[in-house]
Amino acid sequence: MTESEHRMIEILRVLTKQDKPTGSKVIADELKEKGFNLGERAVRYHMQILDEKGYTEKKGYSGRVITDLGREKLEKGLIYDQVDFIYSKFEEMIYLTDFRYRQQKGNVVVNTSTIYNKESINIMKEIFTSGLSVSPYVNINEDEDTGEIEVTTICGTTIDGVLLNEGIASQPQYGGLLKIEDFKPVHFTELISYKKTSITPLDAFANSNLTSVLDAINTGSGLVPANFRLIPGIAKERTVNIIEELDRIGIGGVIGISEEGKDLLGLPVPDGMIGIAIIGGITPFCAIKEMGEKIDLKIAEEIRDFATLSPITSQINSPLQAPTAQKVPKIPFILSKSWNLIQQVDFDIEKQKGNIIANVSYLNRDDLDDAMEIMEDAYNNNPKYINPYYKIIPHPENDEKVGIATICSLSIDGILIKNGIMSNPKFSGLLKLTEPPLFIDMISYNGTTLDPHKIFLSKDMTSISNADGPNKILASVKEIPYITRDHAVEILNILNNIGFSIYKIGKPRELVYNSKVDNYNFGVITGGGLNSIGAIKEQGIDLEIKAVEKLVKFEKMDRL
Repeated sequence: MTESEHRMIEILRVLTKQDKPTGSKVIADELKEKGFNLGERAVRYHMQILDEKGYTEKKGYSGRVITDLGREKLEKGLIYDQVDFIYSKFEEMIYLTDFRYRQQKGNVVVNTSTIYNKESINIMKEIFTSGLSVSPYVNINEDEDTGEIEVTTICGTTIDGVLLNEGIASQPQYGGLLKIEDFKPVHFTELISYKKTSITPLDAFANSNLTSVLDAINTGSGLVPANFRLIPGIAKERTVNIIEELDRIGIGGVIGISEEGKDLLGLPVPDGMIGIAIIGGITPFCAIKEMGEKIDLKIAEEIRDFATLSPITSQINSPLQAPTAQKVPKIPFILSKSWNLIQQVDFDIEKQKGNIIANVSYLNRDDLDDAMEIMEDAYNNNPKYINPYYKIIPHPENDEKVGIATICSLSIDGILIKNGIMSNPKFSGLLKLTEPPLFIDMISYNGTTLDPHKIFLSKDMTSISNADGPNKILASVKEIPYITRDHAVEILNILNNIGFSIYKIGKPRELVYNSKVDNYNFGVITGGGLNSIGAIKEQGIDLEIKAVEKLVKFEKMDRL
């Protein structure tokens, strides 16, 4: 991204926070606070370009407003910038928090969500009463015309902001899923790093197929969203005191605090630091999703005066016990788990034989014929984007179910490495088939424990099975040293002719489908091995999706 592009993105970010037309002086002042020393004349110059592109619109002498196209550009246009922006957004919210807990005055960070069934409020109230929330303080507004109900709740980032105001550096690390057994927190099962995703981590896990908040409350065992952050060990005593004071006024949700340099709930804590786990502020909304209700989530999008919020319940009875300092297995990220499989790929490009990595998705045997028809239609509608290879395999335990194995894109990394070419899986993403195609969401392979494509599928973000061809598909970015480019291109072209999904081979420093790789490397975009499975899911067939699952002989696979 050039410096000029960076400035224009920042101008769009300023405009998106305004609720009225904004002039160049206000924009220049806002940019100066962000470290961009642009005068009004320079701002006007950039605004003219944004007007021409349709990203902004002039409103007389009052200034500019951002257009819908501008919002889309800001949110997804420079996806590699968006990956960095998620963490910076939380840093900004932490800085803007000025809540004075002793006086109970000031701004807090909030999640603002929309629900469509008034009965959902009762579910929320049950979660707040259980103590599985950051705070019972909420604001509820119902639109009598539409029936939509806007619910504002306090985000756990507020606690980071309060700590910073007290001179304590709190560093958000991960959002994930925390396993509860017999009302006791055991360990994190899934994680996404705040620094390596274009999707807010807890939003990625806010899905009824992933959480089991209601089970955690009703039976004492389940999976709940939670966050993990680090603070300097020397500040532990002050931090504990502040957390206790916050809890007394109704802002809490702290699940556990580690000893200095000691693991917490399966996560390593560096020497000199302590770890803090806090329940996800979206937990009540996850319970609503588990009931099958529709809900739109906005996580840590704004700050709100604490005075505008009031308790939804005065009875808080948390059954959760404090976690014990027991030793639990460390949680490997998806790339760490995958390297041993990548190492075992021995596909021979000349003989077209050997092991590849397969994803395996299980479904009811009775649905297999329909599933195969959907896969075939998806491939015939656009063979460029859908891998045609599959293998039907038995379910290891249930004769009424059957598995469909498809080629995982990590197989391509294994093939290149076998041929002496280093290939690093960098990002897994959602690719929108515009002209040219553009990634609209990305998660780093090295920043998540769950295959990113499973996340996109669980959130119904794909659009693969359209009659007119796919619109949003799964794809991956690989990073390969430039010195190997000629050899790599030769192999990639052979693989593409065989039927492996190779979408684009980039050049050094080229933004390939809006993705960026490090200097002295080039990017390769490959199709996701779960695209055909995504087409099946979109048609309403239940699937248990297992990504990066096992090795399969390529020559034993069938072709659509």
